[in-house]
Amino acid sequence: MAPAGKLSGFQREGDEWFCNAGLPSDIAVSIDGVTFHLHKFPLISKCGKIARANEESLNKNGKTMNMVLEEFPGGPDTFLIVAKFCYGLRVELSARNVVLVYCAADYLEMTDEFGEDNLLPKSECFFHKNILRNWKDCILALQNSELALVRAEKLHLVSKCMNALSMMVCTDPSLFGWPMMMYGSFQSPGGSILWNGINTGARIRSSESDWWFEDISYLSVSLFERLINTMRARGIRPENLAGAIMYYSRKYLPGLGRWRAGQGGKTRSVASFSLTPATVDQKALLESIEKLLPEKKGRSFCQFLLGLLRVALILNVDQACIDSLERRIGMQLELATLDNLLIPTYSDSDTLYNTDCIDRIVHHFVSKESNLTGFSPSSTDLQESPSESLRKVAKLIDSYLAEIASDVNLKPGKIRTLVEALPQPSRSLHDGLYRALDIYFKAHPWLSDKDKEELCNIIDYQKLSIHACAHASQNDRLPLRVVLQVLFFEQLHLRTALAGCLNTLDGENHETAPAACVPAIALGEMAGEIVQRDGWVTVARENQVLKVDMDKMSSRVGALEEEFSKIKHEMKTTAKPRNSLSSPRFISRKLGCKLIPRLSDAQPESLNRCRSTPRASTEKARLSHRSRHAESVS
Repeated sequence: MAPAGKLSGFQREGDEWFCNAGLPSDIAVSIDGVTFHLHKFPLISKCGKIARANEESLNKNGKTMNMVLEEFPGGPDTFLIVAKFCYGLRVELSARNVVLVYCAADYLEMTDEFGEDNLLPKSECFFHKNILRNWKDCILALQNSELALVRAEKLHLVSKCMNALSMMVCTDPSLFGWPMMMYGSFQSPGGSILWNGINTGARIRSSESDWWFEDISYLSVSLFERLINTMRARGIRPENLAGAIMYYSRKYLPGLGRWRAGQGGKTRSVASFSLTPATVDQKALLESIEKLLPEKKGRSFCQFLLGLLRVALILNVDQACIDSLERRIGMQLELATLDNLLIPTYSDSDTLYNTDCIDRIVHHFVSKESNLTGFSPSSTDLQESPSESLRKVAKLIDSYLAEIASDVNLKPGKIRTLVEALPQPSRSLHDGLYRALDIYFKAHPWLSDKDKEELCNIIDYQKLSIHACAHASQNDRLPLRVVLQVLFFEQLHLRTALAGCLNTLDGENHETAPAACVPAIALGEMAGEIVQRDGWVTVARENQVLKVDMDKMSSRVGALEEEFSKIKHEMKTTAKPRNSLSSPRFISRKLGCKLIPRLSDAQPESLNRCRSTPRASTEKARLSHRSRHAESVS
């Protein structure tokens, strides 16, 4: 065989590799369909496995041998590196190939027993001194270990990389792998980092705690899952782990891009300039992500869970995964928003929104006492009493009902089920329920009064505000019986408010001065202030004006009836026979003449009228007015 110094290298012809040594090959090594035509001596002197195989073949026939290496770590490309090392050629170890070369050297038993400074100790030293101390190289080595994952696990290479990454996450990123000074002369005009004036291509790292999210997102699902578990065991904060999981999910589940919760578009990365994205199965990824999620609560985390549930329904993942997501959401439903609850129906259902899913979430919220703690224990917005959380959820569900009520295919039973899922004390006001039902009746005009009354039974009319009562009393979409109930409770509210005003006035008057000493104007002003303070000023004014108008109308009608009865009585007493129409007095009256009455014709009453006294003149004017009014009436 030609000396190693005169070896020009290897060349490939199809699926076969040849060594340019100038000597015929005496060993053929086949790996995954690729054959290497090599020489025994360089391989036997370095590889214990090939040496033992050669001894066995010499015992059989003593000639050249054909050797097949099953499940060789790294495949033909890694074996080419091993072959070059055996022939004495220069081999460069890097973060991309060191794990595969390490596993291949272990597979071939390239220890110091078969040569000084052999490949196995050489790669082991490079791995511990260079890879485990550098963030970028550790990520690259871990990513390229997929082709030999079983043997890498056996050699503890994967676990060592993950422990190193977990330790580096806990420290300042400027303390490892790159120079301390990240700005100034070490920064190129394009924004990348310079090392001794050489553009490394790496971007400047952020001092924030999420600088490592982008880099670990290039790992496969299995490696990412193992890394998160390792970090959790190392004591990494749960909010940081949740942030990394959310970042990874949004990268490989495009449906989650809508619920980014205001995250910026800038990339925080160190090693991503030299990494390639992983190929993942979205369904398997979602099921794995659900197992990694911490048992915590937070506003953005709840928003992420609802988005994850929506994608899970689209991908039709395992029902156990969906049930777990619904349980997690139910534990922190008070932190959800209306936009996230509007989950469309992806099955063959006629309705637009998946109300069954929301119903199960609400039942999880009601039935199980939440023992989850927030990511930030110092935040007070997550530490609420159960009653406050219940009121928030009730308000959220009322808004949800108002949003889905316009669906023409929504059945009345769905609304009733969602309303009855929460206990009665959860709603201090039923205005939201009334609004949702009003929208539902408007979108479903074909509903019968019976169906409307059954739906309206879920409303407690005593918990309607005065504005809702005023609207409901004039709502022609409500059944008549419901309107009457609303009117009754509206009057009850008004009486209660007015009674409260009077009691307040009495209490204030007893404290200040006797009632007789308080002017009527002051009492009116005080009553007005109390009514306005209680929120009933508009209705009180309208009812007061209406009452005054009705009193005026009633008194006027009574006066007119009394006057008309008197005129009718007077006409009966002064009526004459028919032949009196031709009398001179009647004719003179028709012609407008006045006759002096005779004394004999005058009655005692008329004599009294003729006296020129103030009372007589007043009575005369009153009679003349009545006679004119009688003529106009006749």
